[in-house]
Amino acid sequence: MRPVLAVTGLAKEARLASGPGVVAIGAGGDPQRLRALLEGRDPPVCRAVVSIGIAGGLAPGLAAGDVVVASAIVAGGERHPADPAVAEAVMARLACLGARLHHAAIAGVETAILTVADKAGLQARTGAVAVDMESHVAAAFAARHGLPFAAIRVICDPAGRAIPAFAAQALKPDGEPDIPAVLAALFRDPRQIGPLAHLARDSGRAFAALKRCRPLLGPGLGVP
Repeated sequence: MRPVLAVTGLAKEARLASGPGVVAIGAGGDPQRLRALLEGRDPPVCRAVVSIGIAGGLAPGLAAGDVVVASAIVAGGERHPADPAVAEAVMARLACLGARLHHAAIAGVETAILTVADKAGLQARTGAVAVDMESHVAAAFAARHGLPFAAIRVICDPAGRAIPAFAAQALKPDGEPDIPAVLAALFRDPRQIGPLAHLARDSGRAFAALKRCRPLLGPGLGVP
């Protein structure tokens, strides 16, 4: 059986997603780099595409660690529905999460959404509850090749939390954190230490939730 292609942004996400029946790729939070990586997979040699990792919160009621299984991906005026059968199967596997599990639209963007005001504006325009920089690229790739698509994203920074601007660029191309870049940014502006600490705490909760989800999804990330 062909594997499921897991599309991620961070190297840590790719490591968590990998496993039996899964091939994971990541592009360091760069949608253009991700497109190039995906186009290099022609033919795709996979049976489904799943975007998996952390995301920014857009809906005020969602907290760090809440899990969103996409009903659709909204980006640039387009809407890519998730495969209903795959979404249903994933929701069933994650049902034990209870109130922390949501089935709703996710927004896809080309550049990071950093401020509370920008999050609110995007939520108002799209109705999405979360945002990331990979799902729209993955959904478009799946649609072009006639493959089932799903997205499983864990809220990191909630809707009411801003992200330090430098954090969006503090990644290497392979998705690993660029520690020297972070330290240099903090040296230039020590006021960012507080916001970075909040982001680190939220990120820890998000990755802890993603780690709990992974064995529940099982081989092939729960794709039937």
